[in-house]
Amino acid sequence: MTSKYTPLKDHDTPIKVLFTGYLCTVGIGYLFALLQILFTHGMADGKFGLSIDDIVYSYYGNRSGTVMETQLNGAMKENASAQERFDMIKWVRDGADKFDYKDDGIEKIVETRCVMCHNENASGIPNFKDFEQLKAVTTQDQGATFSSLTRVSHIHLFGISFIFMFVGLIFSFAETTTTEYKCLAIGMPYAFLATDILSWWLTKIHPMFAWLVIFAGMGMGISFLFMWVTSILEMWLYKTVFLNGMGSKYLAWRDKPEASLLHRIGLGIKTLTTQARPTFAALKELCINKIWPYFRGLFKK
Repeated sequence: MTSKYTPLKDHDTPIKVLFTGYLCTVGIGYLFALLQILFTHGMADGKFGLSIDDIVYSYYGNRSGTVMETQLNGAMKENASAQERFDMIKWVRDGADKFDYKDDGIEKIVETRCVMCHNENASGIPNFKDFEQLKAVTTQDQGATFSSLTRVSHIHLFGISFIFMFVGLIFSFAETTTTEYKCLAIGMPYAFLATDILSWWLTKIHPMFAWLVIFAGMGMGISFLFMWVTSILEMWLYKTVFLNGMGSKYLAWRDKPEASLLHRIGLGIKTLTTQARPTFAALKELCINKIWPYFRGLFKK
């Protein structure tokens, strides 16, 4: 049967250069995005490295303290000395009084350390030249606001979906991956992207959903990496990897009937059903002998 598309290895060199240039650029951009997460969300708890607490503090908030205190001990920790941060936190805990703002030297610290970013020209962050906006961040830390989540959500949905569209388009010319797995790999990033955005909102409501943020982010990264690596290898190292290298074993496995996605799904469902029968039987017995008599007794009372 004649192929309906030109495989990546058979494209003209200028097309390969075009595809490779785009993949390398977005790959570097993805790395910088991860670094940006480490230096912003990853510092929410004051320690370098992304953790569950970082996610909770970023979206749900650190309800035990104020916004300013959380930032001074977290992402903004390196922007002021220990003494300056101590003075600002003390001022906040003492009530963030307007008259003490200047007398305690807080105004000078803010002008020196903060207003270079927090000014009237900044977008999406409070203007610390306005005392009322500064006062607003001395209240309990409620995490990301719903307005900021709305703004960031639509930017990510529009921007990242375009990135995955072009990465998926290039990957669609791959020939080492079966159509079933190819469709799965191309569709996964969009599912994980939607889950990632939804998990921000859910974490804002309850901190237990912070695990979903990490899960969705990992899924998005893995699917991106798989499409990226496969596309690069097929364009430039097809013979080295897939004919003479370790990839030849993968191709041999791919052509086996049991490697089919539908076959594996069916096998998984069959195995799950077999293993679940004893569990269902135990649950049925529990409902008949324990739960139903208990509720029947409550109804009679």
